[in-house]
Amino acid sequence: MRGAAGLQYPVHGAWAQSIMSYNEKLKMSETRIGLIGVGLMGHGIAASLLRRGYDLTLLEHAGNQPVDDLLAAGATTVDTAMALAQAVDVVILCVTGTPQVEDVLFRKEGLLEGLKPGLIVIDCSTAIPSSTVKIADAVQNAGGLFLDAPMTRTPKEAAEGKLNLIVGGERDLFDRCLPILQAYAENIVYAGKVGSGHQLKLLHNFVSLGFSTVLAEAAACAKLAGVDADVFTDVLCNGGGAGVVFNRLRPYIETGDASGFRFSISNALKDMGYYTAMADDVGAPRGAASAIQQVYAQASDAGLAQAAVPELIAYLARPGDVSQS
Repeated sequence: MRGAAGLQYPVHGAWAQSIMSYNEKLKMSETRIGLIGVGLMGHGIAASLLRRGYDLTLLEHAGNQPVDDLLAAGATTVDTAMALAQAVDVVILCVTGTPQVEDVLFRKEGLLEGLKPGLIVIDCSTAIPSSTVKIADAVQNAGGLFLDAPMTRTPKEAAEGKLNLIVGGERDLFDRCLPILQAYAENIVYAGKVGSGHQLKLLHNFVSLGFSTVLAEAAACAKLAGVDADVFTDVLCNGGGAGVVFNRLRPYIETGDASGFRFSISNALKDMGYYTAMADDVGAPRGAASAIQQVYAQASDAGLAQAAVPELIAYLARPGDVSQS
């Protein structure tokens, strides 16, 4: 839905309900869904789809989270992406990033080999937009349809069916797929043409991860300076530092609890790399982004690749351990 200056508004309320009544919509009882990537986020998406009664098939993979609960709820599995594409009407991708998306599409016995006319591919991964456009072209040339629908929020919201989605692609296709998206997301924004979803996701993550880095450096400095952690967080909370990222990092600053922000340093580094690649593609400045990327690279090189982002604070608080460049 467009407002002044062509802005896209989130899909909710009575308008969304009227959209759902269209006869051409994908009906729950008629739609077979395949999911590739049953990680922390993908597992929650799968559970949410099963709760809504969708027929769900999972791609078996060594990197999947345990799926016993999903199988008990009615999910089935197949061995190859090609077989998955042949068995379902919609495939949702929830893999790590661009290399993994390209691999699952283009490898031998990959998704493209099994793609039948009319198959819908929904990519919920975080990816480089220029690659997304090429992948969408390949899917469409094979007779399929494509949406990029990256997500924000955490595995907790994924399990609750309350993710945020930012969706790029043809508007008619978005409208058809809206009931499926609403099965695992509560805030859904239509962004525009193919690739727009991934562009906005990277912009979002730059801001989110950028503030995480600024807050982590400030928290480390406060610790090294002997500032009381509770006083530090109270000052920020009542001033200009309050917000979603602050609330996710606050438990770690105060008590060392990183469970509220289960996003790894390696994923943060990946996303910042994707953001700087996008900035280069469009000729945008990226001085701050490059500095933030360097902080995550240093932490990763120091052995914290699989650590959660809040643990960046402890790393930065090691006296004399961090480059000043």
